[in-house]
Amino acid sequence: MVRRDRLRRMREWWVQVGLLAVPLLAAYLHIPPPQLSPALHSWKSSGKFFTYKGLRIFYQDSVGVVGSPEIVVLLHGFPTSSYDWYKIWEGLTLRFHRVIALDFLGFGFSDKPRPHHYSIFEQASIVEALLRHLGLQSRRINLLSHDYGDTVAQELLYRFKQNRSGRLTIKSLCLSNGGIFPETHRPLLLQKLLKDGGMLSPILTRLMNFFVFSRGLTPVFGPYTRPSESELWDMWAGIRNNDGNLVIDSLLQYINQRKKFRRRWVGALASVSIPIHFIYGPLDPVNPYPEFLELYRKTLPRSTVSILDDHISHYPQLEDPMGFLNAYMGFINSF
Repeated sequence: MVRRDRLRRMREWWVQVGLLAVPLLAAYLHIPPPQLSPALHSWKSSGKFFTYKGLRIFYQDSVGVVGSPEIVVLLHGFPTSSYDWYKIWEGLTLRFHRVIALDFLGFGFSDKPRPHHYSIFEQASIVEALLRHLGLQSRRINLLSHDYGDTVAQELLYRFKQNRSGRLTIKSLCLSNGGIFPETHRPLLLQKLLKDGGMLSPILTRLMNFFVFSRGLTPVFGPYTRPSESELWDMWAGIRNNDGNLVIDSLLQYINQRKKFRRRWVGALASVSIPIHFIYGPLDPVNPYPEFLELYRKTLPRSTVSILDDHISHYPQLEDPMGFLNAYMGFINSF
């Protein structure tokens, strides 16, 4: 009798826990995205949108030096957005006539359809479509890329090499801290879980919050150059915009695409004759020193390299904007 009463009380307790947990979980899963900071709101307000196959793509387009023919297009990394470039934006406008950046599909203020097969090929086509939209498809373009954007740049370079009509004419390419070689790329644990998690991935994306995000991203910055909490909130706000946290697992398939298309994309880098440069934060745990740099120099002996201070890590344009900008200007002014 005592045992039966105890079992009954336990069942009642679990029912009460369940009744309490369900609304709490529902409330947690419907937490609205954070408010945009004044700086991030200003970034969005100063940008524009164009439509690619029915999808809205956010971009920035600033006019800089009058009389200069030079155009630079900036390609951001994962999981952030074009806002990654804000610390060097003004400096670039002092050198280039047009400074252009976009939020890739699934990132920042751009649309984030789901379900959707996100691919590097589609992102490259979106870059081409943006330049057609701006009437710049026949101009020679300087590409400046980071992380995920490096792989998009590699696909654009492959298309340029094929000399197909309607493709970008690339004048120069500067890469930075991207996993262009799958064999030296070390994705974070959370990235591995999300890209290969199967049925677990949608659950993880829904449970992700600012705490999980910030604890996951902070280690890829150097110990003295980590973002402030407000900067992390700006990054998280960009991800949460349009429920972007729910497509992170789909976006992460780019890691598998890098392996599958390694010959195509590394081959494009190795076979073109345009000026190529790499700006490297050497403390990067995702593309570790010296393995990455040794392979880069062996594979691309004609490329020049700028190695920043030894405490700079995976986000060099945010961690050392002046050093990054100086390195890039040194490259651009060398040809």
